[in-house]
Amino acid sequence: MPELPEVETMRRGVAGTAGTRITAVELPRITKRPILVSPPLAQFRRRAVGRRVASVERVGKRVVIVLDDRQRIVMEPRMTGLALVADPPTQEHLRFRLRLAGGKASELLFWDRRGLGSVRLMDEREFAETFGPDRVGPDALALDADELRDRLAASRRAIKVALLDQRAVAGIGNLYASEILHRSRIHPALACQRLRPHDWLRLHKAMLAILEAAIRFEGSTLSDGTYRNALNQSGTYQNHHRVYDRAGEKCTTCGDSVIVRVVQAQRSTFFCPHCQKKSRSKPR
Repeated sequence: MPELPEVETMRRGVAGTAGTRITAVELPRITKRPILVSPPLAQFRRRAVGRRVASVERVGKRVVIVLDDRQRIVMEPRMTGLALVADPPTQEHLRFRLRLAGGKASELLFWDRRGLGSVRLMDEREFAETFGPDRVGPDALALDADELRDRLAASRRAIKVALLDQRAVAGIGNLYASEILHRSRIHPALACQRLRPHDWLRLHKAMLAILEAAIRFEGSTLSDGTYRNALNQSGTYQNHHRVYDRAGEKCTTCGDSVIVRVVQAQRSTFFCPHCQKKSRSKPR
């Protein structure tokens, strides 16, 4: 579930590890399905132990630990992964640990309830090949309105589906796509080709507003309680959701309709039929 706001919150939460030195790389003993850790542990240790953390960055929905020799440790949360510097929610789902020295943080942890995430150590070439501009689009927070339109406007896909395409725009997932489209009053099934110039301006403004607000509230912790920030605390943006996971409830924006749930590209979409009329936008 972690999307741009949650992963950016993780990144900020573990950013204090910059300047520390890696003293050990560990895979805690667990009975759960192991996650992907690459390369194998012995090689990972040879390449990482003794290196310093130069910076902590983010690529889309991934936390990237940049080492002083330009190698990168890429932590990809997928559905339930967390990057932490405090006690994990449970010990049985703790998947990976870096022991650290020389700073306030003594360890950097990767926890994953479902075990779908990964931790990969990459050199510069591997990182560029895997996450270069032909593989991962520009960050949603870095796009201006014209670039957003240029990247999506020719598509025949529904706008909700297009926003989930990480090669087009990086960081937006199912939850925030629904919230962004509601804020911009655009029907989620409307084809990108049918959005008018002012629709793209409204969409871009809503995208920045929603993502920046969600970051301020440290992300959304849903009913399963899985997502936590780097100090193992809940986010609070779920208290500000207008449509996500609110099917059958009255729309708090218009007060005249109830939120509807539909399925698009095998994912749940939530919207208000009154606020987001499909007929609002016509061919460009």
